[in-house]
Amino acid sequence: MSAFVSVMRNELRAMLRNRTALAGIVLLAMLGLVATVVSLHHMQSAADHRARQQLAAQEAFDAQPDRHPHRVVHYGHFVYRLPSALAAFDAGVDPFTGSSMFLEGHRQNTANFGDVMQSSILTRFGQLTPAFVLQILAPLVLVVLGHGLLAQERERGTLRQLMLQGASTRAIVGGKLAALCAVAAVFMLPALAGLAVMAAAPGASVAVAAALASAYALYLLLWCAVIAAVSALLARRRDALLALVAVWALSALLVPRVAPDVAYAALPLPDRLQTDVGIGRDLRAMGDSHNPDDPYFNSFRQRVLDQYGVTRIEDLPVNYRGLMAVEGERLTSSLFERYAAHSAQIQHRQNTLVGGFSLLSPSIALRQASMAAAATDLSAHLGFLDQAEAFRYAMVQQLNQLQADGVSFADDTAQDADADRRKRVDASHWRAIPRFDFQPQSAGTLLRAMAPGLLVLAGWCLLALLLLGRVARRLGVAR
Repeated sequence: MSAFVSVMRNELRAMLRNRTALAGIVLLAMLGLVATVVSLHHMQSAADHRARQQLAAQEAFDAQPDRHPHRVVHYGHFVYRLPSALAAFDAGVDPFTGSSMFLEGHRQNTANFGDVMQSSILTRFGQLTPAFVLQILAPLVLVVLGHGLLAQERERGTLRQLMLQGASTRAIVGGKLAALCAVAAVFMLPALAGLAVMAAAPGASVAVAAALASAYALYLLLWCAVIAAVSALLARRRDALLALVAVWALSALLVPRVAPDVAYAALPLPDRLQTDVGIGRDLRAMGDSHNPDDPYFNSFRQRVLDQYGVTRIEDLPVNYRGLMAVEGERLTSSLFERYAAHSAQIQHRQNTLVGGFSLLSPSIALRQASMAAAATDLSAHLGFLDQAEAFRYAMVQQLNQLQADGVSFADDTAQDADADRRKRVDASHWRAIPRFDFQPQSAGTLLRAMAPGLLVLAGWCLLALLLLGRVARRLGVAR
């Protein structure tokens, strides 16, 4: 039996004989299992709830009676985004951004009904996912278990005895590192089992799930290497434990918490009130279709009259009010898109700035790769907003065009007792409007989004292993 295998087996045997270490391993493995099961159940319940709500919203929209098309525009419609196949692994920003939107004419609403906004403080505190267990808790338990890997050998004076018995420094360090990695693998097993279940779901990608598993494997390998290096560098277990806890607190807690605040301070995002005020100001400057003397819509009216070769709007073969609604929606939507694009640009820049902090904390690199794989990151959220807005615009313009083609101008402007009945359009028209079908990002897009985080993690891992090799040489001559 090689010295490497012997050292690894002895280290594992020592951990299993230590009741405290054994309890820590079992408890974290059980916590990972519970987090995986609970997260899978929660996400499935959320998917079922959103599907039912989407069906109910569609049925309510289709159940509208015969009415004026513009009333349907203002009736509005709810659309929901179903969670991705891997969302149960890492909820990402989804609990904060919301999963549904109310679509209506002349307005571009934001997503709402996020899980965090609807839950109590205790529920928020109790949220657990496999990603949280592996990102935050697993490194801390590994620190507690592995801080004495080599420091305890130096304290007891047994390191030199091992070397005198023929074990090389490489075998000693490698064997102890392998033992700690084996414990890390035990921590990953429940999450990997849950990830396999998620990857088998319809719409999931095995390649993305494998890349996600690789990211977490690199992350825990990095922590094992750092723990072994610090334990080899410091001669006392107490000093190693304090140093590693400080590293964990900075890397897993402090830097990821400070980074978004720094990004927001450097690149402030206009709030909803500021955006609404700006849109209202620009809308007034753009033109008012209700003002008969408005320059823009006076020009628009003349263009329409010239197009159809008539001199009065009453002589048009289509309803001028419907054409104004089409043009007004086009103008307001272009304005909404401009503000939305500006907001999205700032958010992407903020996210890029936060990603830059991964050079200080590998936890940030892992989080960004993990959220990208689970389609619960900023890009996925903005993609939902874009698709919902495109659907809203198409739906509203279809109804506006229906007003132009299906309701005469005379009836639309009539005030007699029977006018309301004549303005109504058959309900089959809005039942024929295509249903909202959110298109998730492709596997290739998700893998490309994961690539920067994976590269940073690989770089961190390489540096940690190089550090461990350099520190190990100080323990003796490797052979």
